[in-house]
Amino acid sequence: MKHLTPKEAAKFLHDNPSALFVDCRSEMEFFFVGHPAGVSHVSWNDGPDWEINPHFVGEVRKLAGHSGDRPIVLICRSGNRSVDAGHALEAAGFTRVFNVLHGFEGELDDNHHRGAMNGWRFEGLPWEQC
Repeated sequence: MKHLTPKEAAKFLHDNPSALFVDCRSEMEFFFVGHPAGVSHVSWNDGPDWEINPHFVGEVRKLAGHSGDRPIVLICRSGNRSVDAGHALEAAGFTRVFNVLHGFEGELDDNHHRGAMNGWRFEGLPWEQC
């Protein structure tokens, strides 16, 4: 798996229009915190018990058109869950998996707040909220 900063990911997605961009956060995070514009949503894990979605790989495969070589770019809150999701995709035969470092909201700062140091929103990249 390769890792891209948010700006690198945005450029990669622009330069590779066939790439599939997947937000793997929970449904609540996706809708209420916001998400990158144009991203697809497939939860890696979700509440109430935060169990791993047993259909994650199949749902991504369906979105990818059953192609294991289509580039898949994953984003989560801070870039951690997307690593686990990416490893699952690689184990299932996907060969071009990318993780967005720092995710949508970024790492925690000294005050335990996100969005003040890095991440998709911090970089001013396109996003939307319901």
